[in-house]
Amino acid sequence: MIDTDRDAEKEQRNGVQVLARAATILRLLAADSSGGLTFSELVARSGLPRTTVHRIRGALEHEDFIFTDVATGRLHLGPGIMRLAMSKRDLPTVVRPYLEQLARELNETVDLGVLDGMHVLFIAQHPAPQRSLMVVSQVGARFPAYCTANGKALLAQLSPDEVKRRLPKRLDIPARHAQVNRKDLFAELETIRTTGLAYDCEEHHAGICGVGVAITDIDGSAASISVPMPAARFHEDPDAVTSALLRVRDEVQVALHNG
Repeated sequence: MIDTDRDAEKEQRNGVQVLARAATILRLLAADSSGGLTFSELVARSGLPRTTVHRIRGALEHEDFIFTDVATGRLHLGPGIMRLAMSKRDLPTVVRPYLEQLARELNETVDLGVLDGMHVLFIAQHPAPQRSLMVVSQVGARFPAYCTANGKALLAQLSPDEVKRRLPKRLDIPARHAQVNRKDLFAELETIRTTGLAYDCEEHHAGICGVGVAITDIDGSAASISVPMPAARFHEDPDAVTSALLRVRDEVQVALHNG
Protein backbone atom coordinates (compact mmCIF):
# COMPACT_ATOMS: atom_id res chain seq x y z
CA MET A 1 0.00 0.00 0.00
CA ILE A 2 2.86 2.38 0.88
CA ASP A 3 4.60 1.71 -2.45
CA THR A 4 1.34 2.29 -4.28
CA ASP A 5 0.84 5.61 -2.51
CA ARG A 6 4.39 6.65 -3.32
CA ASP A 7 3.92 5.70 -6.96
CA ALA A 8 0.72 7.74 -7.09
CA GLU A 9 2.43 10.77 -5.53
CA LYS A 10 5.34 10.47 -7.97
CA GLU A 11 2.96 10.22 -10.92
CA GLN A 12 1.07 13.27 -9.68
CA ARG A 13 4.29 15.27 -9.30
CA ASN A 14 5.38 14.27 -12.80
CA GLY A 15 2.02 15.31 -14.20
CA VAL A 16 2.18 18.71 -12.49
CA GLN A 17 5.73 19.18 -13.79
CA VAL A 18 4.66 18.44 -17.37
CA LEU A 19 1.78 20.90 -17.10
CA ALA A 20 4.08 23.59 -15.70
CA ARG A 21 6.55 23.06 -18.53
CA ALA A 22 3.81 23.14 -21.16
CA ALA A 23 2.53 26.38 -19.62
CA THR A 24 6.06 27.83 -19.83
CA ILE A 25 6.21 27.07 -23.55
CA LEU A 26 2.78 28.57 -24.16
CA ARG A 27 3.65 31.71 -22.19
CA LEU A 28 6.87 32.18 -24.17
CA LEU A 29 5.00 31.94 -27.47
CA ALA A 30 2.25 34.26 -26.21
CA ALA A 31 4.78 36.87 -25.06
CA ASP A 32 6.77 36.84 -28.30
CA SER A 33 6.16 39.76 -30.66
CA SER A 34 8.77 38.97 -33.30
CA GLY A 35 6.69 36.64 -35.46
CA GLY A 36 7.14 33.29 -33.72
CA LEU A 37 10.06 31.39 -32.18
CA THR A 38 12.31 28.76 -33.67
CA PHE A 39 12.63 25.47 -31.82
CA SER A 40 16.16 26.40 -30.71
CA GLU A 41 14.97 29.79 -29.42
CA LEU A 42 12.19 28.07 -27.48
CA VAL A 43 14.68 25.67 -25.91
CA ALA A 44 17.03 28.50 -24.97
CA ARG A 45 14.34 30.73 -23.47
CA SER A 46 12.59 27.95 -21.58
CA GLY A 47 15.79 26.53 -20.09
CA LEU A 48 14.38 23.02 -20.61
CA PRO A 49 16.16 20.07 -22.22
CA ARG A 50 15.69 19.80 -26.01
CA THR A 51 14.12 16.36 -25.66
CA THR A 52 11.59 17.71 -23.16
CA VAL A 53 10.66 20.66 -25.37
CA HIS A 54 10.40 18.33 -28.38
CA ARG A 55 8.05 15.98 -26.52
CA ILE A 56 5.83 18.77 -25.15
CA ARG A 57 5.81 20.53 -28.50
CA GLY A 58 4.48 17.36 -30.14
CA ALA A 59 1.69 17.04 -27.57
CA LEU A 60 0.71 20.71 -27.91
CA GLU A 61 0.72 20.49 -31.71
CA HIS A 62 -1.50 17.41 -31.52
CA GLU A 63 -4.01 19.42 -29.48
CA ASP A 64 -3.78 22.34 -31.96
CA PHE A 65 -2.43 24.60 -29.19
CA ILE A 66 0.69 25.44 -31.20
CA PHE A 67 1.72 24.99 -34.83
CA THR A 68 4.82 25.35 -36.98
CA ASP A 69 4.80 27.78 -39.90
CA VAL A 70 6.09 25.61 -42.76
CA ALA A 71 7.47 28.66 -44.59
CA THR A 72 9.63 29.93 -41.72
CA GLY A 73 9.90 26.96 -39.37
CA ARG A 74 8.80 29.18 -36.49
CA LEU A 75 6.38 28.13 -33.77
CA HIS A 76 3.19 30.06 -33.03
CA LEU A 77 0.16 29.71 -30.79
CA GLY A 78 -2.46 27.68 -32.64
CA PRO A 79 -6.21 27.99 -33.19
CA GLY A 80 -6.88 25.62 -30.30
CA ILE A 81 -5.45 28.03 -27.76
CA MET A 82 -7.34 30.87 -29.43
CA ARG A 83 -10.59 28.97 -28.99
CA LEU A 84 -9.78 28.40 -25.31
CA ALA A 85 -9.02 32.08 -24.86
CA MET A 86 -12.37 32.99 -26.33
CA SER A 87 -14.34 30.33 -24.48
CA LYS A 88 -15.15 32.85 -21.74
CA ARG A 89 -17.04 34.79 -24.38
CA ASP A 90 -17.75 33.09 -27.70
CA LEU A 91 -17.11 36.01 -30.03
CA PRO A 92 -18.20 34.25 -33.26
CA THR A 93 -21.54 33.39 -31.65
CA VAL A 94 -22.08 36.92 -30.34
CA VAL A 95 -21.43 38.59 -33.70
CA ARG A 96 -22.95 35.89 -35.93
CA PRO A 97 -26.35 37.60 -36.46
CA TYR A 98 -24.64 40.81 -37.59
CA LEU A 99 -22.27 39.04 -39.96
CA GLU A 100 -25.09 36.95 -41.43
CA GLN A 101 -27.09 40.16 -41.93
CA LEU A 102 -24.14 41.78 -43.70
CA ALA A 103 -23.61 38.71 -45.91
CA ARG A 104 -27.29 38.81 -46.94
CA GLU A 105 -27.29 42.57 -47.51
CA LEU A 106 -24.22 42.57 -49.73
CA ASN A 107 -24.63 39.02 -51.03
CA GLU A 108 -20.93 38.57 -50.34
CA THR A 109 -18.84 36.40 -48.03
CA VAL A 110 -18.05 37.91 -44.61
CA ASP A 111 -15.08 36.80 -42.51
CA LEU A 112 -14.16 37.18 -38.84
CA GLY A 113 -10.47 37.11 -37.95
CA VAL A 114 -8.00 37.71 -35.13
CA LEU A 115 -4.33 38.62 -35.16
CA ASP A 116 -1.88 35.78 -34.62
CA GLY A 117 1.67 37.15 -34.67
CA MET A 118 2.01 38.70 -38.12
CA HIS A 119 -0.85 36.66 -39.57
CA VAL A 120 -4.59 37.00 -39.48
CA LEU A 121 -6.36 33.83 -38.34
CA PHE A 122 -9.86 33.16 -39.70
CA ILE A 123 -12.15 32.09 -36.85
CA ALA A 124 -15.56 32.32 -38.56
CA GLN A 125 -17.05 32.81 -42.01
CA HIS A 126 -20.48 33.48 -43.47
CA PRO A 127 -20.57 32.70 -47.22
CA ALA A 128 -22.55 34.75 -49.72
CA PRO A 129 -26.14 33.42 -49.75
CA GLN A 130 -26.63 33.50 -53.52
CA ARG A 131 -23.36 33.63 -55.41
CA SER A 132 -21.98 31.17 -57.93
CA LEU A 133 -18.65 33.05 -57.84
CA MET A 134 -17.54 33.96 -54.35
CA VAL A 135 -14.39 34.20 -52.26
CA VAL A 136 -14.14 31.57 -49.51
CA SER A 137 -11.23 31.07 -47.08
CA GLN A 138 -11.23 28.08 -44.77
CA VAL A 139 -11.80 28.73 -41.07
CA GLY A 140 -8.44 28.16 -39.39
CA ALA A 141 -6.51 29.53 -42.38
CA ARG A 142 -3.79 32.10 -41.71
CA PHE A 143 -2.78 34.86 -44.14
CA PRO A 144 -0.08 37.55 -43.83
CA ALA A 145 -1.56 40.54 -42.00
CA TYR A 146 0.32 43.23 -43.92
CA CYS A 147 -1.27 42.46 -47.30
CA THR A 148 -4.85 41.58 -46.35
CA ALA A 149 -7.73 43.87 -45.46
CA ASN A 150 -8.62 42.13 -42.20
CA GLY A 151 -4.94 41.91 -41.25
CA LYS A 152 -4.26 45.59 -41.87
CA ALA A 153 -7.36 46.54 -39.86
CA LEU A 154 -5.90 44.60 -36.93
CA LEU A 155 -2.35 45.92 -37.34
CA ALA A 156 -3.76 49.45 -37.20
CA GLN A 157 -4.94 48.69 -33.64
CA LEU A 158 -1.31 48.31 -32.57
CA SER A 159 1.17 51.09 -31.97
CA PRO A 160 3.67 51.78 -34.79
CA ASP A 161 6.49 50.52 -32.54
CA GLU A 162 4.66 47.25 -31.91
CA VAL A 163 4.04 46.79 -35.64
CA LYS A 164 7.75 47.38 -36.31
CA ARG A 165 8.67 44.72 -33.77
CA ARG A 166 6.30 42.20 -35.31
CA LEU A 167 7.06 42.73 -39.00
CA PRO A 168 9.24 40.07 -40.63
CA LYS A 169 12.28 41.14 -42.64
CA ARG A 170 10.65 40.33 -45.98
CA LEU A 171 7.19 41.68 -46.76
CA ASP A 172 6.25 39.89 -49.95
CA ILE A 173 3.03 40.75 -51.80
CA PRO A 174 1.98 37.31 -53.11
CA ALA A 175 -0.20 38.51 -55.99
CA ARG A 176 2.32 41.03 -57.33
CA HIS A 177 5.62 39.16 -56.88
CA ALA A 178 6.95 42.29 -55.16
CA GLN A 179 7.68 43.53 -51.67
CA VAL A 180 5.77 45.98 -49.51
CA ASN A 181 7.41 49.36 -49.03
CA ARG A 182 7.53 49.73 -45.23
CA LYS A 183 7.12 53.50 -45.36
CA ASP A 184 4.00 53.11 -47.50
CA LEU A 185 2.63 50.42 -45.18
CA PHE A 186 2.99 52.60 -42.09
CA ALA A 187 1.35 55.51 -43.92
CA GLU A 188 -1.52 53.21 -44.90
CA LEU A 189 -1.94 52.01 -41.31
CA GLU A 190 -2.12 55.61 -40.14
CA THR A 191 -4.91 56.25 -42.66
CA ILE A 192 -6.74 53.16 -41.41
CA ARG A 193 -6.55 54.48 -37.85
CA THR A 194 -8.30 57.63 -39.08
CA THR A 195 -10.93 56.14 -41.42
CA GLY A 196 -11.44 52.76 -39.79
CA LEU A 197 -11.28 51.09 -43.22
CA ALA A 198 -8.56 48.76 -44.47
CA TYR A 199 -8.23 47.57 -48.07
CA ASP A 200 -6.65 44.72 -49.97
CA CYS A 201 -6.60 45.70 -53.64
CA GLU A 202 -5.41 42.50 -55.33
CA GLU A 203 -2.45 42.15 -52.98
CA HIS A 204 -2.93 38.71 -51.49
CA HIS A 205 -4.76 37.19 -54.46
CA ALA A 206 -4.89 38.50 -58.02
CA GLY A 207 -8.44 39.44 -58.98
CA ILE A 208 -9.62 39.64 -55.35
CA CYS A 209 -10.29 42.81 -53.36
CA GLY A 210 -11.31 43.11 -49.75
CA VAL A 211 -12.39 45.66 -47.16
CA GLY A 212 -11.93 45.21 -43.42
CA VAL A 213 -12.72 46.93 -40.13
CA ALA A 214 -11.66 46.20 -36.56
CA ILE A 215 -13.92 45.60 -33.58
CA THR A 216 -12.82 45.59 -29.94
CA ASP A 217 -14.32 43.58 -27.13
CA ILE A 218 -14.87 44.96 -23.65
CA ASP A 219 -11.54 43.44 -22.52
CA GLY A 220 -9.69 45.35 -25.25
CA SER A 221 -9.06 42.34 -27.51
CA ALA A 222 -9.51 43.06 -31.22
CA ALA A 223 -11.02 41.12 -34.11
CA SER A 224 -11.69 42.03 -37.72
CA ILE A 225 -14.73 41.86 -39.96
CA SER A 226 -13.91 41.74 -43.66
CA VAL A 227 -15.66 41.35 -46.98
CA PRO A 228 -13.59 39.76 -49.78
CA MET A 229 -14.93 39.67 -53.35
CA PRO A 230 -13.88 39.55 -56.99
CA ALA A 231 -12.25 42.85 -57.96
CA ALA A 232 -14.79 43.57 -60.71
CA ARG A 233 -17.70 43.40 -58.26
CA PHE A 234 -15.90 45.53 -55.69
CA HIS A 235 -15.18 48.34 -58.16
CA GLU A 236 -18.84 48.45 -59.25
CA ASP A 237 -19.86 50.15 -55.99
CA PRO A 238 -17.18 50.25 -53.27
CA ASP A 239 -19.10 52.86 -51.26
CA ALA A 240 -22.01 50.46 -50.74
CA VAL A 241 -19.64 47.88 -49.27
CA THR A 242 -17.77 50.28 -46.99
CA SER A 243 -20.88 52.04 -45.67
CA ALA A 244 -22.56 48.72 -44.82
CA LEU A 245 -19.39 47.43 -43.19
CA LEU A 246 -18.97 50.54 -41.03
CA ARG A 247 -22.62 50.41 -39.96
CA VAL A 248 -22.36 46.75 -38.92
CA ARG A 249 -19.09 47.48 -37.12
CA ASP A 250 -20.86 50.11 -35.02
CA GLU A 251 -23.76 47.75 -34.30
CA VAL A 252 -21.34 45.01 -33.22
CA GLN A 253 -19.48 47.43 -30.95
CA VAL A 254 -22.72 48.33 -29.15
CA ALA A 255 -23.55 44.63 -28.74
CA LEU A 256 -20.10 43.76 -27.39
CA HIS A 257 -19.92 46.60 -24.89
CA ASN A 258 -23.53 46.35 -23.70
CA GLY A 259 -23.80 42.56 -23.76
